[in-house]
Amino acid sequence: MVLRRIEPSAAGYAAALAAMCARSVSADGAVEAAVREILADVRGRGDVAVRALTEKLDGRSPGDGGSYEIPRARWEAATGRLGADIVRALERAGERIVEFHRRQVEEGYVVEDQGVRLELRVMALDRVGIYVPGGTATYPSSVLMNAVPARVAGVREVIMVTPGASDVALAAAKIAEVDRVFEIGGAQAIGALAYGTETVPRVDKIVGPGNQWVAAAKRLVFGDVDIDSVAGPSEVLIIADDGAEARWVAADLLAQAEHDVEAHPVLVSTSVELVDAVEAELARQLVDLPRAEIARASLGKHGAAVIVADIDAAVVFANDYAAEHVELQVQGAVQLADRIRNAGAIFVGPFTPEAAGDYLAGPNHVLPTSGAARFASPLGVYDFRKRSSVLRYTYEGLIRQVADITRLAKIEGLDAHGRSVAMRLAPAVDDDGDGSGDGAGDV
Repeated sequence: MVLRRIEPSAAGYAAALAAMCARSVSADGAVEAAVREILADVRGRGDVAVRALTEKLDGRSPGDGGSYEIPRARWEAATGRLGADIVRALERAGERIVEFHRRQVEEGYVVEDQGVRLELRVMALDRVGIYVPGGTATYPSSVLMNAVPARVAGVREVIMVTPGASDVALAAAKIAEVDRVFEIGGAQAIGALAYGTETVPRVDKIVGPGNQWVAAAKRLVFGDVDIDSVAGPSEVLIIADDGAEARWVAADLLAQAEHDVEAHPVLVSTSVELVDAVEAELARQLVDLPRAEIARASLGKHGAAVIVADIDAAVVFANDYAAEHVELQVQGAVQLADRIRNAGAIFVGPFTPEAAGDYLAGPNHVLPTSGAARFASPLGVYDFRKRSSVLRYTYEGLIRQVADITRLAKIEGLDAHGRSVAMRLAPAVDDDGDGSGDGAGDV
């Protein structure tokens, strides 16, 4: 048996489901303590610390210029080494991401009423940093999904850090109009972005997934800089009935499992027969899967086949579990999708594999994990824009509200608040030369 099976007839069924839903992004104490030291070092010594840490942890020294920044010539050379079909696929993905995300651009608004003008002003962040993982896989899609919405939002400068800049990642950076790329990773890269060094500029926000060291670093720098989220392991929950194609269900579970040994591939089904068939398919497909060792470890450690009494029970569990990805391989999938309230992304029907969303569909694949879909959203243009309120009162507008303002200030025991309003409306003195006698002038 590849997947742990959770059946209604088994003792502790409800407790097992509750335990699955109670997962969270928790920090390893030893890792967090080590990350604190790394961040303090980077904050104190800048590039010297980044170099020492990168040489020690990654075995990578800076280039000839003494910087970890990758020159533009290397971007161009990397793109040239790729086949035209790969470059065009990246370009098509970028175009679709732009098309989907440009509709998220938020406009400000103005409210005017009796001498009071109120405005919501929406502006792009000045500079953002994107973290792109290296290591066990190459992720050009992460470059596009993080950088393209930032550009659509109007961010002035996008800085990318990565522990291993593959040719395809550099090509994606070029397509996504990233400004600068630094070949550094781990907690030291997050520290460099958060605090700035002699060569790495300080950013306003850091986005992008990473390992537990990156996640801990993002959690610790939040407040000095904004972050998108603290990402946990990738996960998929597939709801499938007896009409589902077992080969496709198994393939989609493996697509999630091959990410990382900590990935969570979960099947929820009303059919024991389907679960049996999926088990057989998993065993068969693992035989020639290049990342079979990783996928097998993921399935064994975090995989599960949850058997439910009916589709209603599957929906209840899915909403409690709040998965990053939810696939619906059931009859009536379109109608069922309306009942899934907690999910980072919902993939409707047998011909909508989660992998399509990872690469080319257009919606963002940076999604809430570990149950955060109960309250969080996919990465979007809105993550790269901030809002300011602009208030403007005339004398007449203020006088209409003075009684309520001073009354509320008095209730809170903040007399200076009320006084700061009332003194503006004391007997007028024409000391501003506008002839109005209000002492306030026109604004």
